[in-house]
Amino acid sequence: MSAAPHAAVTAPSTTDGIRAAIAPTLERLRAGAAARDAEREHPFAEVRELADAGILRFRVPAEDGGAGASVREFAELIIDLAAADSNVAQALRSGFLVAESLATGNVTGRARAQLVDRVLRGDLFSGTANETGGAAGSVRTTLTRDEHGLRIDGAKYYSTGGLHAQWFSGTALDEQGRIVGFTVPTDREGVVRLDDFDAVGQRLTASGSTLLQGVRVDPDELGEPNAPKHHPHVSLAHLILAATLAGIAQAVRDDAVRVVREVARPIKHSTAQTAADDPYVREVTGRIATAAFTARAQVVAAAEALDRHWARESAGADPRDTEAGATDADGRGGAGTGGEDTAVAAVVAVASAYVGAGEQALRAAELLFDVGGGTLTGRELGLDRHWRNARTVANHNPRGWKSAAVGAWLLTGETPPANGLF
Repeated sequence: MSAAPHAAVTAPSTTDGIRAAIAPTLERLRAGAAARDAEREHPFAEVRELADAGILRFRVPAEDGGAGASVREFAELIIDLAAADSNVAQALRSGFLVAESLATGNVTGRARAQLVDRVLRGDLFSGTANETGGAAGSVRTTLTRDEHGLRIDGAKYYSTGGLHAQWFSGTALDEQGRIVGFTVPTDREGVVRLDDFDAVGQRLTASGSTLLQGVRVDPDELGEPNAPKHHPHVSLAHLILAATLAGIAQAVRDDAVRVVREVARPIKHSTAQTAADDPYVREVTGRIATAAFTARAQVVAAAEALDRHWARESAGADPRDTEAGATDADGRGGAGTGGEDTAVAAVVAVASAYVGAGEQALRAAELLFDVGGGTLTGRELGLDRHWRNARTVANHNPRGWKSAAVGAWLLTGETPPANGLF
């Protein structure tokens, strides 16, 4: 299985233009989400439509041909995309992160020009360093040289979006024992993409294995692995997950309204004539709506923290400068003071949003079944997918570690580790 060839993007590169271009596709995704989940049918056509509409251009700077969206605008886009189909929001995550590297200046020179070209023509991306077996974080994929040149052999797992992608990036161990990064086209001989991701939820994120069987690689396709070196350069990866959880909560709210109006009946001893008139159904629906609202607000607040940091950095200001000139007695800015490091403050905000949006999405997905009776458990409705999807996204990073890191920062000023998980 793989994505079809595509033409160059012709959609307008403005935030409003991209939003308008993708709106019909989001409606189709929303309408078919339950059936696709039940039948394990990947939305290849819809993902291609989104790419052709320029969705990866959303955060790319205007001077590079993108829409130049703020992080807040981007987060709201992801929430709405995830509300239509959370699988698609996550399947595009690698591509969004490639585009983000253009927005934040995390890639320069020839590599940057190459990425701009690929993003503007609508290419999609996949990549992972993950492998099964061995110690966590270990790399067994190898880069070796034979009489024909360099070749890569190994297997990677969690290749999110891999079936849609034109490019795959990963890591390998060279003959000197060093970890190197690589990027190869997915149609190159020896690259095999498998649809073997079998999680309880998010079944259609195309997050299966990528086998690398003697894949030829040119020296200019190698580079340093994209390991995080300082905050908050990897935080958008986690904001996307938080926004996906908020989108799931929104989808739960929308389904609650729909099933109350169209499917549910009031319990026998209710005095209401319809489920929508039952005061307890109304109360549960309100709680679900509050969970969705809260999740969105948390994600938006975290996105604004990232926007503040990037604005200060682009202006040439030290992110550790205060806005009000105030610091704690030991020089450390506490929560809510003008003295906090904007980079770390953004990381902490994203970690909080990930935990909070996950809790709200899981709670909303459970409450959904309280707006009706046993009928709502019918497989044809597919309402269980919301909880399964939220549970799967929430398992990407240990929420306990994120909460502990937030607490450590507030209590002692300890900075979360720059290990890619915050």
